[in-house]
Formats: sequence, C-alpha cells, structure tokens
Amino acid sequence: MGNITIVPVWIIQDILVLIIAALMVFYIIENEERPKIVLMQFICFVFFYASAFENVAATMGVMGKEGFYAYGHSILMIFNIPITVPIIEFLIVYSTLRVLKMVNIPSWSKPFIVGLMAMIFDFSMDPVAIKQIFHTAEGIIGRWSFIPLPGEPLIYGEPVMNFTGWIYIGGYWTVFILLGEWWHKKKNYSNLIGYIYPFLAAILSLACLVSPISNFFNYMGPFFSRASNMQWVMLISLSVISVGVLVLAFVKFWDRKVISSMDYKKDFPIMFTFLGFPLVNTIFCIISGYMQILWLVVLAQVLLLLCWIGIHILSKKVILKK
Repeated sequence: MGNITIVPVWIIQDILVLIIAALMVFYIIENEERPKIVLMQFICFVFFYASAFENVAATMGVMGKEGFYAYGHSILMIFNIPITVPIIEFLIVYSTLRVLKMVNIPSWSKPFIVGLMAMIFDFSMDPVAIKQIFHTAEGIIGRWSFIPLPGEPLIYGEPVMNFTGWIYIGGYWTVFILLGEWWHKKKNYSNLIGYIYPFLAAILSLACLVSPISNFFNYMGPFFSRASNMQWVMLISLSVISVGVLVLAFVKFWDRKVISSMDYKKDFPIMFTFLGFPLVNTIFCIISGYMQILWLVVLAQVLLLLCWIGIHILSKKVILKK
C-alpha cells in the first residue's frame, strides 16, 4: 500500500458514496423488518465478499501480473482498494433487491435482474473511472488501471468480461441471500441463523466467484482462451438471457399485488443509487472532457431511468387496482 493520493475529484466521489451509504444505513434501520440482519448483510458483502475478491485482483495488479488491475489510493482503503468500491457495489445490489421485493417479483427471477441492473450500472461507472488519470506525488496514477492480456477484447481499456462479471457477481450473492432468508424464516427467524447466513452467503458467493464457473461465464473457459472473442459472445448471451427473464417476470406477474409503493422521499437512498450516481458520473464525464465515452455513460443512465420508470408504473398500476 502506498501513501494517500490527493485527487480532489476522487475525494468528492468517495464522500458522496459514504454519505449515501450512511443514509442507506438509516433507511435500513427505519424500513427493514429485521434491520440488524440486513446490516449484517452489508458488512459481510463489503468485507468478506466484494473487498476480498477485489483485493486479490488488485494485489496481483500491484505485483505487475498480466490480466489484473490496480486502484489509486484514496483516503479510506481496505488494503489495496478504496472502501467505497465494495460499498457502492452493495448499494446497487441491495437497492435492486429492495425494489424487487416492493413490487413482489418472484424470487427465481431476482438473481438475473440484480445481475443485469448491476451490469448496466457498471457501464455508467467504469469507463469514467478508467479515464480518471492524474499526475500526483506518486507519479501518474489512475483511479482504476487495467493490465489486460495481449489481444484481449476491450471496451475503452477494460476487458469485456469485467462487465459480464457483474451479472454473476450480483447473481451469486442474490442466490445465497435468498436461500439464507428462506432458511432464516424456516427456523422461525432465529437470531443465530440470522447472523450466520449473511456470512455464509459471502463465503459461498466468493467461492463461486473464484471457481471455474466464472471463467465459463466470462469466455466459456476452458473451451476457449481469455483472449478470444467469446468474451463478447458471453456478454451478449448473458445480457439477452437476463433481459428475457426481466421481461417474462414483469409480463407474467403483472397483476401481482405490490408489498409497498415507492415513496421518493422515504426511498431517496435507493432512488439516488439508481439515478443519482449515474448522473454524477455523466457530469464528471462532461466536465473532464471524456467525450469518447460519454455516449456509453449516458446510455447506461437512460436504461436505468427507463427501468425506474417501469417500476414506478407497475407500482401505480397495482395500487390503482386495489
């Protein structure tokens, strides 16, 4: 680990993430039926799932290994990664699950929808982070620097499979959290089970993430090499499947009664996660002159906005039928 890198843009971004994270904690305490268990999910996701994997990849990047990456140093770090990285990942996953619970979408569809939303969000965030390269006391350093393999398919400097990864990263966590919630309910909401299952979900999700299953999803490894165009094939295939599940879930279960309606004041942390962060990324993209990637960042923001409008319409439609 190096010294703190003083880059005003990064500091602003980190502070914003930490503020929304604090508001999300208050939101969880006020709105979740069992807030302590959900906060345990927050802790386990950040420290035992996302940051564990990110640190392995970032450490390899620092060591100069091909195919990994490194982060610039921020004020608050978990070893080699800014703490805001796993925090914003949790905000995305939790917000999506919370909204799906509100509109009463069936559980079998949630891993696909969570993964899809996370991937779309990633398209609004990663291209900007990769472009943020500054001259500092440590030399020239980037917010997020990739070390791709020779000939590896890239999207503005980032391996294609890094976007694909969000579909199964969010999906793994969702599967094991839903199983944990089912187990918790079956055991009459035992406090012991409630505190155990988020930790088990993190460990099992991490095990899946580092297993050969992920390489299969990335580029159909071991049947194809990482440098092949199968990265594109898998990105498109998993995206189409996830979109298909999303459409099927909303069309087939259109008339299901919602559990609760959206309240933009009460649900502000969730709304900001969906719409605010992508808007901030767009603003930084314009101010910094990253016009090459602006179309992709804006497209991701528009898609997230359309998803949010769809959820709002679904909620209102069901409410009016009550």
